[in-house]
Amino acid sequence: MEVTLTGGSGVLGRNLTKRLVALGHRVTSLDLSPMPEVENCRQIVGDIRHEATVAQAISGADIVIHAAAALPSYRPQDIRSISVGGTQTVMDACHAARIGRVLQISSSAVYGLPDVVPTSEEHPRERVDPYNCAKIDAELICEAYRAKGMCVPILRPKTFLGPHRLGIFSMLFEWAAEGRNFPLIGGGHYRSQLLDVDDLVEAIVAAMTLPDAQVNDNFNIAATEFTTLHDDFQAVLDAAGKGKKVIPLPVGPAIGLLRLLEISGVSPVYKRLIYKLSRDAYVSTEHAETTLGFRPRHSSKHAILRTFQWWRQQNMSKLASRQTGRTSREPWKQGALGLAKCMF
Repeated sequence: MEVTLTGGSGVLGRNLTKRLVALGHRVTSLDLSPMPEVENCRQIVGDIRHEATVAQAISGADIVIHAAAALPSYRPQDIRSISVGGTQTVMDACHAARIGRVLQISSSAVYGLPDVVPTSEEHPRERVDPYNCAKIDAELICEAYRAKGMCVPILRPKTFLGPHRLGIFSMLFEWAAEGRNFPLIGGGHYRSQLLDVDDLVEAIVAAMTLPDAQVNDNFNIAATEFTTLHDDFQAVLDAAGKGKKVIPLPVGPAIGLLRLLEISGVSPVYKRLIYKLSRDAYVSTEHAETTLGFRPRHSSKHAILRTFQWWRQQNMSKLASRQTGRTSREPWKQGALGLAKCMF
């Protein structure tokens, strides 16, 4: 098929493009940043908010995968403009071009901070912060076009890892490699899921190819084998071979301090993440398993260890110098947390 992929140079985009090309599809990538040349992949460097650019990118497409979005580290107005305005532009263009199927890569963030676990797709969407509000509104746009007769599968992945993924995880990897202990609220003894990007890619392939009536719905995508953040983070520290440990922080004071640092603009740990770290946070994948045949090959622990191994193979000093927070392929700025390393 002719596949147009927005966000093609991102973590998901790069891994997905390789898989689609290997399956014999031809890919057009639309992204603000170019990526390394890939055979059978046409690259358009441009903005998903520009109507003419989007129309050019989807011309001749059999299917569109909309994965481009803003990160939680962006300014609220930029998050809304990119994730909501960009989705509106893409969906308008696809409807006008009579493209029958558009996959929306959303996020389990739409549930906010649910008290019910495992959280199913029927759980109400809860508005908490600019990022999750934008994800909710992007889904509402997609559902409006679904009501007009388009097939719009919406995938809601948990945080995914794999080659090229840095972001906030680079802080854990850096501290582990430097031989430092790593602090977690309450010691991280809360059940939490991650997701390997390869498993997300396979879920997308299924949503691309199965019949409309089967996939025109919302699907949680996450690892089905998982324990706690303590276990996952400790596995990274163990793999670093420095004998360091996860250090528990008192829940109340830690939340208060991190919220203060976030409000002051000197910490990358945003509000919803702070509270996610202090409660069980996992979703039900039963619907994806039953309908899409979703069978993840990687546990949460394996996903984070695989990413750490990839990180160690890179030029770590070069990676550390790219602390911008603009993409998940770059380390996020640690701010005041970077100064706290000496305490651990």
